[in-house]
Amino acid sequence: MIGKLNHIAIAVPDLKIAAERYRNFLGAKVSGPKDEPEHGVTVVFVELENTKIELLHPLGEKSPIQEFLKKNPKGGMHHVCYEVDDIFVASKKLKDQGARILGNGEPIIGAHGKPVVFLHPKDFFGTLIELEQR
Repeated sequence: MIGKLNHIAIAVPDLKIAAERYRNFLGAKVSGPKDEPEHGVTVVFVELENTKIELLHPLGEKSPIQEFLKKNPKGGMHHVCYEVDDIFVASKKLKDQGARILGNGEPIIGAHGKPVVFLHPKDFFGTLIELEQR
């Protein structure tokens, strides 16, 4: 069902420092920051040859990333995103097998402008998984 790894998301307490570290220390191609108010985050994309790293910083006090950083003040891996051919078929199959989809259980439009769902980390060994329509 899952396809290639789309990205790994890392929550960071300081987006500017994180972007500079990837750019200057690791020589990565790093995008400028982009506010995603509907998701409560500001994102920076680190482009790699075979995938992306998504640096996440809270946008507003109700940001889910704000809560993550309260528990992990130095930041850390937030989620892993895999691509799927059909998000609706994948969601139904997962629900039928007992996996929990966060939110109302239906796909939403994600930060990349494509339908996504998030799977409960307790169902996947402590890892928050995002599935994104190809």
